[in-house]
Amino acid sequence: MIQSMTGYGKEVVQLPSKTITIEIKSLNSKGLDINTRVPSTYREKELEIRDLLAKSLQRGKIDFSLYIEVTGQAVTSQLNEAAVNNYINQLANVVNGDPMELLKMAVRMPDALKTEREEIDEKEYTAILEGIDQALDAINKYRTDEGIALENDFLARSKNISQLLEEIIAIDPERVDAVKERLRKAVTDIKEKVDENRFEQELIYYLEKYDITEEKVRLNNHLDYFNKALKSGDSNGKKLGFITQEIGREINTIGSKANYAPMQQLVVQMKDELEKIKEQALNVL
Repeated sequence: MIQSMTGYGKEVVQLPSKTITIEIKSLNSKGLDINTRVPSTYREKELEIRDLLAKSLQRGKIDFSLYIEVTGQAVTSQLNEAAVNNYINQLANVVNGDPMELLKMAVRMPDALKTEREEIDEKEYTAILEGIDQALDAINKYRTDEGIALENDFLARSKNISQLLEEIIAIDPERVDAVKERLRKAVTDIKEKVDENRFEQELIYYLEKYDITEEKVRLNNHLDYFNKALKSGDSNGKKLGFITQEIGREINTIGSKANYAPMQQLVVQMKDELEKIKEQALNVL
């Protein structure tokens, strides 16, 4: 079963003094491109988090965000009393002012507050890892649901191409007769007496040159292979892309050999269906 590279997953972890929000978004990409936003406290864990994302999501443009909101009594900033008193003394030497006003001015100065580096709480980090797992489950479910929609669309368009191929097969005898008639008329128009045996040989050569039997067989095989790949156990968008290239090659060859307007019109419809498949295949994991 195929999966889409587009997805979204979110998990909110509620701790006694903090609310932790984890968001993961993914879009289509040729490879794996991970962008993370994590608080400075957890920078040292970033590589571990990226590894978890890579193993689960495999491919796509991934945006990971970790937000931590303090809701309790946890405080990491403290008043730098020595610096504040020093600022007050300096200000008092410059102007005569109310001590409260001098204090208001001093706490706005650089280094009036000192921030202590918060150490990682292992229990909190364990909760974050569990939240990441939940968010990954959510985004993978989203990708799977999107994949089902893509698969249905692929199967419908593949069926359309098969039906158009059947129409081409049905009108192929008409095309051969039309080519024969066109050649005979061309010979008649030049009003030259021709050797019938030589004419038949040239006609056979011409018809063999524009024979599409092999292309019809190969195109059918490629369509069957494409449908089987959709039902395989893994999701391989690159493989589907390679198969669509082969399908396109056979359709183009049929179009170049057609030399018959009704068949060329069917080929145009096949190309349109295939182009839509190719566009959607870029979003398959």
